[in-house]
Amino acid sequence: MATRLLAIDQGTSSTRALVFDSDLQVLGIAQQEVPLLYPQPGWVEQDPEVLWTTTLASVKAVLEKTGSRAFDIAAIGIANQRETTILWDRKTGKAIHNAIVWQDRRTASACASLRARGCEDEVAAKTGLLLDPYFSATKIAWILDAVPGARERAMRGEIAFGTVDSFLLFRLTGGRVHATDATNASRTMLCGLVSGTFDADLLALFEIPAAVLPEIRDSAGDFGTSESALFGGGIRIAGVAGDQQAATIGQGCFLPGMMKATYGTGAFMLLNIGDEPVPSHNRLLTTIAYQLGGKRTYALEGAVFVAGAAVKWLRDGLKIIESAGETAVLAASSDPSQPVYFVPALSGLGAPYWDPHARGAISGLSGGSGRAEIVRATLESAGYQTQDLLAAMRADWQDANAAQTVLKVDGGMAANDWFLQFLADIVAAPVERPTVLETTALGAAYLAGLGSGVAPEPEVFARERKPERPFEPSMEEEMRARKLAGWHDAVRRVLS
Repeated sequence: MATRLLAIDQGTSSTRALVFDSDLQVLGIAQQEVPLLYPQPGWVEQDPEVLWTTTLASVKAVLEKTGSRAFDIAAIGIANQRETTILWDRKTGKAIHNAIVWQDRRTASACASLRARGCEDEVAAKTGLLLDPYFSATKIAWILDAVPGARERAMRGEIAFGTVDSFLLFRLTGGRVHATDATNASRTMLCGLVSGTFDADLLALFEIPAAVLPEIRDSAGDFGTSESALFGGGIRIAGVAGDQQAATIGQGCFLPGMMKATYGTGAFMLLNIGDEPVPSHNRLLTTIAYQLGGKRTYALEGAVFVAGAAVKWLRDGLKIIESAGETAVLAASSDPSQPVYFVPALSGLGAPYWDPHARGAISGLSGGSGRAEIVRATLESAGYQTQDLLAAMRADWQDANAAQTVLKVDGGMAANDWFLQFLADIVAAPVERPTVLETTALGAAYLAGLGSGVAPEPEVFARERKPERPFEPSMEEEMRARKLAGWHDAVRRVLS
């Protein structure tokens, strides 16, 4: 009996494939970098063919590395960068335009126009989202209008839309499956939170033909079988979730009040709020955390556009570090009397500010400031933004558990002890790093296992998740308040 699970983690900067054993322990990893394209300021794209070829290459490499054959794999699970938008020809599977990445801001004016028409309240009430270029709806409309003949072809049913999961599913199954899961659907700005279906009024508002849409399915279940020629035999696909929801699942956040923060290119914080959606009054998002057995569980989410990307900018843009691994030592060596702040609005500011026109700034510099202080400010910025999100979540959801819960963390920056200690200090709450940092892939693998019957029920899976170590807050409250006041002053200076 096949008991291994294959996770495809298609992220913004790389495509990864991991094989897990029956105990959900990592047996092997393969990774391919994925370049970002910047055709104009504020525009961010990717080549869909690169997303596909890196997926194929990563899967083949990890199967070889772990000595796994198709018949050893019980199921595939997919986690993906979420709002990134692709439209493709149904007959050929070829994209009609580059993928427009979630970071892209080209539709800011379209969102502003809809906001000026008074549409934001309706959109937020139905979808839990704000009118922002971040989400898929305005990206779809832009491609339909920018590519000659695309809108007419879409009306005739010749064009398919999908987030990256849908595109990969279509390719993996040889075009037999055009589907998505509820978590990804909830990020399109076209899906009703309560209904769990695409909304006709929203389709009309954004001028998107229903014929392009995928079928919405549970996060664990039947998503078809891969083409036999791809991996030496067909493999069942049994789990799909957007990357942040997959990480929430991988962290075992199945109970209301549990929350996680993932620090990758951006930073994303999700708080499980149970089976009833709660509207945010503090510019957070209400989203579907997962859908199992037809039952939706909801979350409040805060999205920070730039976290690990700021560290990458220090390396590739400013060239003041050679690797992310240097940052902990440099931050620890910085002069604490230098109150330097970096607001990393390199792609605007996300929650709770939602200002697509904000631009980054480093403030508080003096003649004594150097690269150590700038590195420290960069790491601290992810902590400050997390605290902004946590404060908004506590104001939105008045459950006592939410105020006291441990913050579970993952992603590349979670390997940095200095950062996690600062994070615990600035949010004034314990922070836990898991034993398996690959929580996004773990969540995808678990969904595949659940959908194929080889993984335990959620309660059992959650009990088995053990932290690698906790970080306890130790900063004095007066210092914490002073630092946060300085941060909020720095943010006010960059808001447009």
